[in-house]
Amino acid sequence: MRLSLRVLPLALVVLALLVLTAGSAFAQTADDTGPGELLAQEGGEAFQGTLSDAEGEPVPGVTIMVTTPEGDPIGESVSGDDGTWSVELPGPGDYVATLEQATLPEGTDLRDPDNDSRELSVNAGQQRTVLFPIGELGARTPFWSRFLTAAFSGLQFGLIIAIAAIGLSLIFGTTGLVNFAHGDMVTFGAVVAWFLNAPEGTGAGLQLLVAGAIAVVLSAGLGAGIELGLWRPLRRRRTGLIQMLVITIGLSLVLRNLIQIAFGGSSRPYFDYTIQQRIELGPLSITPRDLIVSLVAAATLVGVATMLQRTRIGKAMRAVSDNRDLAESSGIDVQRVVLFVWVLGGGLAGFGGILNGLVENVNYLMGFRLLLLMFAAVILGGLGTAYGAMFGAIVVGLVTELSTLFFSTELKFVWALFVLIIILLVRPQGLLGRRERIG
Repeated sequence: MRLSLRVLPLALVVLALLVLTAGSAFAQTADDTGPGELLAQEGGEAFQGTLSDAEGEPVPGVTIMVTTPEGDPIGESVSGDDGTWSVELPGPGDYVATLEQATLPEGTDLRDPDNDSRELSVNAGQQRTVLFPIGELGARTPFWSRFLTAAFSGLQFGLIIAIAAIGLSLIFGTTGLVNFAHGDMVTFGAVVAWFLNAPEGTGAGLQLLVAGAIAVVLSAGLGAGIELGLWRPLRRRRTGLIQMLVITIGLSLVLRNLIQIAFGGSSRPYFDYTIQQRIELGPLSITPRDLIVSLVAAATLVGVATMLQRTRIGKAMRAVSDNRDLAESSGIDVQRVVLFVWVLGGGLAGFGGILNGLVENVNYLMGFRLLLLMFAAVILGGLGTAYGAMFGAIVVGLVTELSTLFFSTELKFVWALFVLIIILLVRPQGLLGRRERIG
């Protein structure tokens, strides 16, 4: 039985690495194939869009030229009566779409005349939408409407950070380990889901819901494999926490570079739910995808909280986090609890990466960029408590997005960390942490 428990997560990790390796091999094959062969293998790549003015009226008769980055012509299209246009591409790669301003109707101009070209990457089978804003901006959106939009974006961002940060907090609470590789575990789940979702020839061609479920399982297997194959043997050798912290940094570098080799350095969207019409909920204008992501993230956090409160394993996790020695003397199998924490943390990290990839794009650095915010959420909420990580992440997300109403978007992460410093000066144990005597 013990052998099977060791073999299963390791087998899942091997399977995930095979998925990444296969994706890398397909990508390499695509790079070595000529344009004609790519069209035969993949097909369907295109630039497309709809030209409309500030009032939403279509703009017909406008020419859009598509070239390679070196200037070699690919094709052109003229917008129809409904403003739509489309240019077929010879295969995946980088292309430049340019709107010919001389063909715009009299009295109609680009909103930014100096920005009439777009250089974009196209993946296998992808029909990418290219936007050219036309006409002057309408009346300025009221502040309260912008506030609600920013608050929703901040809540959504906070929920995603919370899902990814719960595992980081539980791992610290049960083992005392600060896992710097957690961000790359987030990336792992998103990238595996991308390869499983990509069309055949690049990936497995699975629907994103199925691809995401498999990626979460593989991410949980990665967490279990790391615990059984690395941390448990190190704990048996009585390796100190400082040495293990340094090892997590090395592990993060290994995972990040393996993912970069397999996935590449560019940002890529998933192939489902890319183009959606926005829906109006009172003063709030959002896409169905963003609404569903927020609801799923909130439901996941409620499920995790219920598990921690109502189930035996949840109570055992909280007991080990509170006092490891007392929990062990009470008959709790601490090693089993720690393994479950790594499985749960890995699965949630992968799931958070998938949700973040849906809202933004998948990139091999996406988890690393979220890592500082995850640490901020864990520290702000209170070290070692899952509820603190949830609450702290929501605070970080709201501050990050609401700050864009008053300051530059380049500074939004700075304000989140500034609020962290202010709160810790007033309450050093965090918002939901407990005071402890030191010394």
